[in-house]
Amino acid sequence: MGNLVAIVGRPNVGKSTLFNRLTKTRQAIVNEEAGTTRDRQYGKTEWLGREFSVVDTGGWVVNSDDIFEEEIRKQVLMTVDEADVILFVVDVMNGVTDLDLQVASILRRAKKPVLLIANKTDNNELQYNAAEFYSLGLGDPYCVSAITGSGTGDMMDLIVSKFNKESDEILDEDIPRFAVVGRPNAGKSSIVNAFIGEERNIVTEIAGTTRDPIYTRYNKFGFDFYLVDTAGIRKKNKVDEDLEYYSVIRSIRSIENSDVCILMLDATRGIESQDLNIFSLIQKNAKGLVVIVNKWDLVENKDTKVMKTFENAIHDRFAPFVDFPIIFASALTKQRILKVLEEARKVYENRTMRIPTARLNEEMLPLIEAYPPPAIKGKYIKIKYITQLPNTQIPSFVYFANLPQYVKEPYKRFLENNMREKWNLTGTPINIYIRQK
Repeated sequence: MGNLVAIVGRPNVGKSTLFNRLTKTRQAIVNEEAGTTRDRQYGKTEWLGREFSVVDTGGWVVNSDDIFEEEIRKQVLMTVDEADVILFVVDVMNGVTDLDLQVASILRRAKKPVLLIANKTDNNELQYNAAEFYSLGLGDPYCVSAITGSGTGDMMDLIVSKFNKESDEILDEDIPRFAVVGRPNAGKSSIVNAFIGEERNIVTEIAGTTRDPIYTRYNKFGFDFYLVDTAGIRKKNKVDEDLEYYSVIRSIRSIENSDVCILMLDATRGIESQDLNIFSLIQKNAKGLVVIVNKWDLVENKDTKVMKTFENAIHDRFAPFVDFPIIFASALTKQRILKVLEEARKVYENRTMRIPTARLNEEMLPLIEAYPPPAIKGKYIKIKYITQLPNTQIPSFVYFANLPQYVKEPYKRFLENNMREKWNLTGTPINIYIRQK
């Protein structure tokens, strides 16, 4: 069960830099202007053998002064709902601000572990400034410098110590886990009800209960699968349902705990940035993908041309990964609902596909000979042998070459496209590694 750590705080306290430090990436766009981080808010990291996800909430705030504080407040409330551990970042150089006080007052009521991180403690003198953060009522401030990395190791130890001990659900490993994801109002609950065929009781939750995913096993119409549902329907925390951040943070758990994600788009709305955010979460977690264009019953003229246009639009926005099923369905009229389950099952099978080494070499080597990787600096690259790695989460292949460092992305994409033509890898990402033979 993956744990989720969220970084909160007002703008410009160094949340993105801390996020980069934790996830060892340089992916957040660090920029002095407030409110510049976008779409770089989610990553995975590992410490002391525990893997966990990190979300930087900074990327979502709409920057205009009047709604600014309200947006931060909503975000903090939502984060408290979803995360296992919260890092509240403050800035030693600036001291306590009004906005810090507001965030702190929400966090003090949270039933979740909150670590107060005094960032930008770039030298020892500044540690004394950290004392004023005791006034926030959240215990000891931990002094770190996200830029130099000082103090971050101890912080990681602390984070991991706050996780609940693993609760292992006994799941049958050979049964696929499907998660239905999409932004609010795309019709997730209606499709789940259509699969199951009965309205589920809406169970009110006791505040502060764990957010472990609930796996419901279905054995229907010849399909046997788990539906991953994270903690059912929750109190609408006076959160504006269409908050982009909301749909992303709500999707993380379901995506991480599934094999195949059924991503719902709304036929009446087209493809929006939120859909792309959720798609990129699915990609980062290397999960299988089936896309449903829901509410197809509401589209006026449904000729094949309209479908084709819609499909092309999806492929354009989701490129370079375009090999996945797209189904035009309606949860309301139950049109093509079973097709969705069929495709999800196929994608699951494709994820677990094994291609015999002999076949790989027979099919791919002649192709590589006809279209070798382009020579670099007069050096010719030869690929001699291909094999699939055993026991990987997604199909992963090693191409052995004399000069692996010279095989670039476009050529790997060429190999992948040809493999997709020859074998049914629809819906699943694959890995291609080039190694020294």
